[in-house]
Amino acid sequence: MRILGIETSCDETSAAVLRGSGDAVQLESLVILSQDVHRIFGGVVPEIASRQHLTSIIPVIDQALGDAGVTLAGLDAIAVTHAPGLVGALLVGVAAAKGLSLSTGLPLVGVHHLEGHLFATSLEHPSAVPPFIALLVSGGHTMLLDVSAWGRYQLLGATRDDAAGEAFDKAAKLLGLPYPGGHHLEALARDGDPTRFRFTRPMLRRDQRLGDDDYYDLSFSGLKTAVMLAVKASPNIAADAAHIARGFQDSLTETLAEKVARAVRATGHTRVVLGGGVACNRALVSAVQQRAGSGVAVLAPSPRIATDNAAMIARAGLYHAEQGHWASLDLPATSGATIPGMRPR
Repeated sequence: MRILGIETSCDETSAAVLRGSGDAVQLESLVILSQDVHRIFGGVVPEIASRQHLTSIIPVIDQALGDAGVTLAGLDAIAVTHAPGLVGALLVGVAAAKGLSLSTGLPLVGVHHLEGHLFATSLEHPSAVPPFIALLVSGGHTMLLDVSAWGRYQLLGATRDDAAGEAFDKAAKLLGLPYPGGHHLEALARDGDPTRFRFTRPMLRRDQRLGDDDYYDLSFSGLKTAVMLAVKASPNIAADAAHIARGFQDSLTETLAEKVARAVRATGHTRVVLGGGVACNRALVSAVQQRAGSGVAVLAPSPRIATDNAAMIARAGLYHAEQGHWASLDLPATSGATIPGMRPR
């Protein structure tokens, strides 16, 4: 089966063509157009994002088809992100997918953005298939899942306030770094002294036990406050910035790593798969590997596959197409939705 994927949930306009069946897939093309205009405002402006998608969506799809050397007639289905995300941005991708489906007769698959991130790493690591523990870490979401099979997800824990990616961006802004700040802060932290600013590891206590409400849960709002106070108290922020960045990153990554290690011990899984924009942070990958142990494979995507992209949507769409999970032309675009197949705690 050959499938076209479309992704417009936030500020990346992306299209991809993927071919294969089951877990044996080949990515034939991937086009990602990022909207640099948002850097002026220090964050994504929804109305601007929607308008940028409108001008880019057809050229991006045409480029993806051209790179793959196929036409619409050579496709078997169209997969599109329909939730969650910025509604205006989602509507552009969903409308484009519906239009193509209506005009060509190609069947349509609606894909949950976060489920796409669960599939993403398998595009580069064929062994990143269930069963595994998944850590989804992005600008809008942070959650820990037990993935026993594709389409069967058990929620273990999630952030109670800010997502990990949001915390990275906010901390970077406090340190005067450009938006998006994650990779800038990571680079700055490499020169930091880990002993200068040791921030509390949020929601980690020695007396926590399996079954406690906060055993797997996360919280980063207090960590952001701690960074803000450290910046304000610094007599020379230029000299302290790298050390504060290192202290922040160590706190966040070590907290995430411990939560993952707890899930590994509880389930006995020997694979950990990271997904989302923060998943390519090398300090995070290293911390998770160290805590999980040598007998556990920690699989993380490259920056290109970690970011919002249509390849992961096509991959998740292929799974749902093979299961016969087709969407109708009244497929909604919605800002919030539960991952299909996810069981709550």
